Amino acid sequence: MVLTVYAGWLDSRTRRIPNWLTLSGLFVGIAVHFILAGWHGTVMAFEGAGLGLLILLPLVLLRAVGAGDWKLMGAVGAFVGPVMLWFVLLASVLVAGLMAIVLMIRARRVRETLRNVGLLILSFLTFGFRAHADVSLDNPEALKLPFGVAAAVGTLVCFVVVQWGL
Repeated sequence: MVLTVYAGWLDSRTRRIPNWLTLSGLFVGIAVHFILAGWHGTVMAFEGAGLGLLILLPLVLLRAVGAGDWKLMGAVGAFVGPVMLWFVLLASVLVAGLMAIVLMIRARRVRETLRNVGLLILSFLTFGFRAHADVSLDNPEALKLPFGVAAAVGTLVCFVVVQWGL
């Protein structure tokens, strides 16, 4: 949780999640599981990290998600394992969706944003063969949101749900 909160704070201020944070988070997550559960824990940490990286890889290749966000989800997966990572990702995506709705309404770009989401989905379904230059992190005019913030909130929500048994 500390990893994602710090990454979210950095992402909100600088729009970057540094490699030193994501890579150290990955190694600490693996080490903690090795210490607590031996090889079984290590395998679980690697599965969680691999799943996080695999799920977001198509979005990174389409330039719809930044590499720092991608590596952060790998590090989170190393801490929480593959099963809990599904819940953290779902919560993070829902939070990011809410953030995106607020952002597009505030910027008065609802129609353009919905068109771009359609183009992104089409690119995803065609494995990027129809990627559009407007729908990319490289476009300086594109609305961008700090996914690290969404990941922090999603992780926090999952932590509270698990701790309180909701």
